[in-house]
Amino acid sequence: MNRRQTLAALAATTGGAVLSPSAHSAASFVKDPPPFAYALNVSTIRGQNLGFVKELEVASKAGFRHVEIWMNSFQDYLKTHTTADVRKLLGDLGLQVENAIGFAQWIVDDETTRTKGVDQLKQEMELLAEIGCKRTAAPPMGATQQPGLDLRKAAERYRTILELGDKTGVVPQLELWGGSKNMNKLSEVMFVAIESGHPSARLLLDIYHLYKGGSSPASLPLVGKPGIEVFHLNDYPTNPPRETIGDADRVYPGDGIGPVRETLRQIKTPGKTIVLSLELFNKSYYAQDALAVAKTGLAKMKKVAEGA
Repeated sequence: MNRRQTLAALAATTGGAVLSPSAHSAASFVKDPPPFAYALNVSTIRGQNLGFVKELEVASKAGFRHVEIWMNSFQDYLKTHTTADVRKLLGDLGLQVENAIGFAQWIVDDETTRTKGVDQLKQEMELLAEIGCKRTAAPPMGATQQPGLDLRKAAERYRTILELGDKTGVVPQLELWGGSKNMNKLSEVMFVAIESGHPSARLLLDIYHLYKGGSSPASLPLVGKPGIEVFHLNDYPTNPPRETIGDADRVYPGDGIGPVRETLRQIKTPGKTIVLSLELFNKSYYAQDALAVAKTGLAKMKKVAEGA
């Protein structure tokens, strides 16, 4: 048999699994998706009190194609508009909402409060689904001041809201809060996510919160390929020290002492794009022009990511 006959015979016996030379050549040009996409968490410009529409306009003008919105700002807008209006606005601005920041108390021990929190989260998920957002943050809201939260019960409660995600199409991402008395370590949120026994369990992590809670970036590969879809990007200065540092002390990525590039190297996953979202609460940035802050943030995000 000549070469052409051999290839034809192999293709016939394997259901066409063997590529022809031309198909193989074309396949070689298929590239992996970019390791990172860039989003603006509107927390970064919330201090300017712009309102929902202008926050999105600033993100778009700055060059972001992805955003994280805050539920309270979104719901204020819906008092006089519809989710169809939001979809049109996002389309006009070329933006995709990747995640939402809300504070439903779904995890607390008090049953009455927890039931209200789950109902609140369900309503928020339904609204987010209507604008094409597939994720929402699930922080340990309401269980931050007193230590001793039973993590097995937390896992059961997380599964409850993951099942809401099955119905709404919006996945709650278990968020690590480094300053909380509970769920402040990577090991704790990983335990709750795994113990939930639900395949959609995801973690929402953050450079600052990993530091504040005392978790090492070296452990991040243990989270696994599907576990991280959105990652909050920021940095922290030398002072205040870890014990007293707060949310407002976060700085642009690359402007502090955090292991930002090392962390990005740890979470980078071949064949997958992770959304890096700039989340800051810095009062000195709030005193500046919002568009300038957003542009500066995007440039610094890209710089540290390119070096990862």
